[in-house]
Amino acid sequence: MYSILAKTFGGLSRQYYFRQLFFAALMAGLLFWVFSAANETHPDRAMPWWMLVFVPLYPYSRFVYESMVEFIVGDNVFFVSAILMISFKIVSMLACLILAPIIAPIGLVYLYFQHSRNSA
Repeated sequence: MYSILAKTFGGLSRQYYFRQLFFAALMAGLLFWVFSAANETHPDRAMPWWMLVFVPLYPYSRFVYESMVEFIVGDNVFFVSAILMISFKIVSMLACLILAPIIAPIGLVYLYFQHSRNSA
């Protein structure tokens, strides 16, 4: 059982995981603030539970997204407006956060098979 957990949840480097976790917590806090400000009487009580599930899965979701983009784009370089690029980056980060429970299992399965193949 420990082997499965180490190959999946321990499959990302610490630096990558904590960097993505920082951005996930930042975005989740921002979303919590926005939704709390919109509903001044009482914030949604499900929001902290949502954060506890979505934020830890975000790095694996982002790993899948970045792997797909790397596969499609390859070594090509695109020159676009910084505002356009940052806007697209924020939208993709929010999409990865919101869809983390759906996308992250794909990344976990990929990491498991990748680490199983490397250790064999």
